[in-house]
Amino acid sequence: MESGEEKEESPLPTVLSRFQLSEEYGFLLPNPLTELPPPYSPWMEIAHELPQLIASHQLRARIRQMPQLNTQHLWGREELHLAHLVLSFLTMGYVWQEGEKGTTKVLPHNLAVPFWEVSQALGLPPILSHADFVLANWRRKDPSGNLEPIISLPGGESLRGFILVTLLVEKAAVPGIKATIQAVHAIRHLDNELLHRALLGLAAAIGDMGKALQRMHDYVDPAVFYTVIRIFLSGWRDNAAMPHGLLYEGVSEQPMAFSGGSAAQSSVLHVFDELLGIRHSQESTAFLLRMRDYMPPPHRAFIKDISGAPSLRQHILSSADTRLREAFNRCVTALVGFRSLHIAIVTKYIAVAKAKAGQQQAGSAGKPPAALEAKGTGGSHIFTFLKSVRDSTREGLISA
Repeated sequence: MESGEEKEESPLPTVLSRFQLSEEYGFLLPNPLTELPPPYSPWMEIAHELPQLIASHQLRARIRQMPQLNTQHLWGREELHLAHLVLSFLTMGYVWQEGEKGTTKVLPHNLAVPFWEVSQALGLPPILSHADFVLANWRRKDPSGNLEPIISLPGGESLRGFILVTLLVEKAAVPGIKATIQAVHAIRHLDNELLHRALLGLAAAIGDMGKALQRMHDYVDPAVFYTVIRIFLSGWRDNAAMPHGLLYEGVSEQPMAFSGGSAAQSSVLHVFDELLGIRHSQESTAFLLRMRDYMPPPHRAFIKDISGAPSLRQHILSSADTRLREAFNRCVTALVGFRSLHIAIVTKYIAVAKAKAGQQQAGSAGKPPAALEAKGTGGSHIFTFLKSVRDSTREGLISA
């Protein structure tokens, strides 16, 4: 039987290439570029000095002195992604350099116009998103495989740890992405053996994602995350510090509002939810669907493709195969566990850190932004949202 299965053509290569997914890296951009062509050196020079320029309050002045660069010389997906990464980091630094009390209402023409043009070319919004912060922001530091971000913001080693641990979660998800494709293939071909293996693979991958996420405790200081890093991930939608949004000079005559970076912008859990048929509350669903606008279009299309596939849940219910039901429930239980772990980490890095920051009256790390106290960087009411999503995932279990 197995030899016959091996001869059957795998759908993996076709599906992966169609949706710009990597067999080795999943949603991560494989081997991102680390330097733009020479004409764009003015952007790169400022980007590599971002933490220092923000700390010395010189970033806004440096950006206003930048030459107006033409984006038409950028070629290919990799150059566009690096340009978007660089311009998004410059934008976050420019907006938040003086904290929540010193925000600016206008993004200058020489930054706003190229950022808008690159964003349009990629189908991404003109703000820092998960696609920039994590998926395209990594390189090998040395031949032994140690990684580091290409561009950084204030936060030192904790910022580096936050980016790289999130990257490791994305990397751990890769076998789960492959298992999702195999599961859909198995349902279409009524191959319950392949489906069983795929579900076990998915459950294992979600478990490995949880192990990777646990490393946040080792590499990210809660006080630094809460008081220093978090504001630079914040957007200008649903944010009391910027209630009217941001005017992109030379792009629009009216301010525009965009959500900040959020874990909900990672395509991974959207894919798993769609495969497993998890249904969230109306409010949570609305927020999650809005977060898809912050994903690269091919990744959005992959989620849509999985959502349109034959129902895994219905297949298992109609098959009455106890092994399949148990494997399915193992996936759902693993996903509940991952989301519970996420809640625990958010509690530590926001609620507990907030309490300590209050006791220390800002302490040495800086004053935390009050506008973000009850909300995530993406604009959601963070604990309400996370608990709702975790609880609705648990409701996805199939009872015996």
